Amino acid sequence: MDSTLFDRVEPQLTKIEQRFAELEAQVSDPDVVCDSARLQAVLRERGRIVRTVELYRQLVRLKSEISDARQELADADPDMQALAQEVLDELVPQWEPCQRELLADFTKDPDDAIPSSILEVRAGTGGDEAALWAGDLLRMYTAFCERRGWKPETLDVTPTPMGGVKEVVLRVKGDGAYAALKFESGVHRVQRVPETESQGRIHTSAATVAVLPEATDVEIRINEADLRIDSFRSSGPGGQSVNKTSSAIRVTHEPTGLVVSCQDEKSQHKNKAKALQILRTRLYDMERQKQHAARSDKRKSLIGSGDRSERIRTYNYPQTRVTDHRIKLNLHNLQVVLDGDLDELIESLAEHDREQRLQDLSVGQD
Repeated sequence: MDSTLFDRVEPQLTKIEQRFAELEAQVSDPDVVCDSARLQAVLRERGRIVRTVELYRQLVRLKSEISDARQELADADPDMQALAQEVLDELVPQWEPCQRELLADFTKDPDDAIPSSILEVRAGTGGDEAALWAGDLLRMYTAFCERRGWKPETLDVTPTPMGGVKEVVLRVKGDGAYAALKFESGVHRVQRVPETESQGRIHTSAATVAVLPEATDVEIRINEADLRIDSFRSSGPGGQSVNKTSSAIRVTHEPTGLVVSCQDEKSQHKNKAKALQILRTRLYDMERQKQHAARSDKRKSLIGSGDRSERIRTYNYPQTRVTDHRIKLNLHNLQVVLDGDLDELIESLAEHDREQRLQDLSVGQD
C-alpha cells in the first residue's frame, strides 16, 4: 500500500472536510436559510466538495483498518495472525483504487459541477466557407446535446445568406454539460471542397469554439452604473418584426470594454436579459483566465485550459478523418462525429486530462 500521494494532500483534504462541516452547519442556520442568495451559494459550494469529503473519509477509515490489521499481525498469537492476514488480504487491494478515485476527484476542475455552460461558435478564416463550417459545428453540437438529454437554447445568432453562421451563442443546461463540452474550446479546422469551388480544390477554413461555465448572479454581480445599453434594429432574416423594430440590444461593460449584442428575441427586454447573462459569464471567464495565467506553466498545458487560439482539431473530408491534435487521436468516422457522436473524443480527452492532473500531483508540482 503506497500512501505517498494521499499523505501529501491530506492536510488540504482535512481543510476541505472542515469547510464541509462549516457548510453543513450553515445549511441549518436560520440567518442563512432566510437569505435565498446566500443559501444558494452555500448549497452550491457544499455540492462541489461533498464527493471529495465522502471519498476522503472512506480512505481514512480504510487506512486505519489496514494499520490495525498490521498491528494485530505483528502482536497477535499465531491463530489471530491468520485472521489478521485474511483481513489484510481483503483490505489492501482496495487501497489503490480508492486512493486513485479520491485523487482524481480532488484534482478535478471545480467548475465541472456548474450545471450549465455558454457555448460560442464563430466563423474564422475562410470567408463564406468558414461560416458554413461554423453552421456545421453548430448542428454537430446541437445533436450531441440532444443525445445527452441537454436542451441547447439559442441566446444570439448571426446567420449568413448561404445558410452558415458568423456567430452563435448557446446556453446548454444539463448535468455534466460543462465538464464534457469544455474540451471543445479552441480552433476547429476543416479540409474539404467547398460548395462554391468549381475546380474541385480542397480548401482549409476554420471556426473558433469557446465553452464557458455559466455564471450566476451570486458569482458575478454587475453594477448597472458600469453599463452602457444601446438599442438598434436587428439584422438578418426578418419577415416578422425582428428587423423592423429597435429590439436588438448592445451592452457595453465600460470597466472592461466587453461588448455583448443580442438580437435573437423580438422583445427588447428578453434580449437585454440574455445579453446580461452572456456578459456575466464572460466576466466570470475573465476572472478564471486571470487565475489560470497566475498558475505554473504546467497548468497552462492542460487540455482543459480553454485556450481559444489553439488549433485543437482537424476534420478532413477527403479522408473521412477527425484528428484531435492535443492527444494525437485519429478517428476515421467523420460523418458519425458530425452527426453528434462525440463520445469517444470527449472520453479520451477527459481520461488524458485526469492522467495529466494525477501525474502533476505525483511529481509534487501542485
